[in-house]
Amino acid sequence: MSANLPVPELPAGLGQLADRYDVVLSDVWGVIHNGRESFPLACEALRRFGAEVGPVVLISNSPRPSKDVVSQLRELGVPDASWTGFVTSGDATRHLLGARASQTAWRLGPERDATLYEGLGLGFSALDAADFIACTGPFDDEIETPADYGARFELALSRGMDMICANPDKVVQRGGKLIYCGGALADLYTQMGGTVLMAGKPYGPIYDLSLAEAERLLGRRVDPSRVLCIGDGVPTDVMGANAQGLDCLFVATGIHGAETMNSAGQLDAKATASLLAGAGAKAAYAMSDLVW
Repeated sequence: MSANLPVPELPAGLGQLADRYDVVLSDVWGVIHNGRESFPLACEALRRFGAEVGPVVLISNSPRPSKDVVSQLRELGVPDASWTGFVTSGDATRHLLGARASQTAWRLGPERDATLYEGLGLGFSALDAADFIACTGPFDDEIETPADYGARFELALSRGMDMICANPDKVVQRGGKLIYCGGALADLYTQMGGTVLMAGKPYGPIYDLSLAEAERLLGRRVDPSRVLCIGDGVPTDVMGANAQGLDCLFVATGIHGAETMNSAGQLDAKATASLLAGAGAKAAYAMSDLVW
């Protein structure tokens, strides 16, 4: 391994780091569940941090408001005790959408994301009559890919429409399958020449909301050097933490598992360091799965 390649510390569990931090900002999908089932050891690790150390704020790129995602966590078996605060990309994106209340949007995404728009006074119309695109993901993420939207995006570009994307994630794991998210559609629109606005990870607005929630729970100002971000996505979780100057624990078996794990299912430290360096990212720590 090159001497110049930053190598994350490889703790056996979150408990080894607990005395270094007052607050955890933890990703959700890929860290504590995979869209089909929860990860009990990860949930227990966060529960113990919250009970023994300080607030655990879930920071998710879900395009729905956090209050509407809680029921999903419960259905997947994530205990309420695993977290003390919750902020989503949907929460942060509502501020962007609210500023467009005088315009109409072409709503791109599944019906389950409709709660994102409740109470904003935003109008909706067909693509050929809308002012901008409001994107939460594909209409059907089980079968669609970004390529299915090329023709519609060409029409949007010809009309000078920009896009507000409520989920910067490109892919997530659902069970054992990778599915496309809003970020993949945003990438395509950008590559085609369109303008995209986002507030979720890795962008600043969601971290501003999350740190404000942590301070509310702590009852005092948060020292950024005492905040630990946890996540499995390099372009979102890791680079978002880097941009905010916060330490990051990279969970390697998430969406990057094929790149970071060896044939025996163990964390490959060299491959993990190479993955991070290749993306221009750094993580203070790395673990295969989140445990205490």
